[in-house]
Amino acid sequence: MRTIIFGNSGSGKSTMARGMCQQFKISHLDLDTIAWLPSSPPRRRTLTDSMAMMTPFIEANKQWVIEGCYSDLLAQLLPHITQMIFIDLSIEDCIVNAKNRPWEPHKYPSKTLQDENLPMLCDWITEYEKREDGFSLQSHLELFTSFNGYKQRISRNKE
Repeated sequence: MRTIIFGNSGSGKSTMARGMCQQFKISHLDLDTIAWLPSSPPRRRTLTDSMAMMTPFIEANKQWVIEGCYSDLLAQLLPHITQMIFIDLSIEDCIVNAKNRPWEPHKYPSKTLQDENLPMLCDWITEYEKREDGFSLQSHLELFTSFNGYKQRISRNKE
């Protein structure tokens, strides 16, 4: 099992990935951890640098889940994956999920700092269908249609 999970911020990518990794005892990579330089304000790493960080993970693990919203990085993984999951929830559901997400210590030093970022994140989520970048609905649809293997598109939060 080599799976990519992608969708809008707040769609539930990390939650699904963690669940799959626990269930199947496989490795997990959150692309947020390799896509950004440790700078303020945050800046994206080059695609080459991010891939250089991702390659050892792929080579060291026979089975894995990689999740994120970065179409450029995810496209590089297509030759390696056995399945693709596109979580395509409504903007409203993604905002609710973002407001209810637990603290992500690998992204924020505290829950307070994470919550301070919530208004910006909700604005980002709202722009998903309008953006024309590698984080957009358009780019995710293109990624989804480009893969001919096993794939699924989820449009509802699991009850």
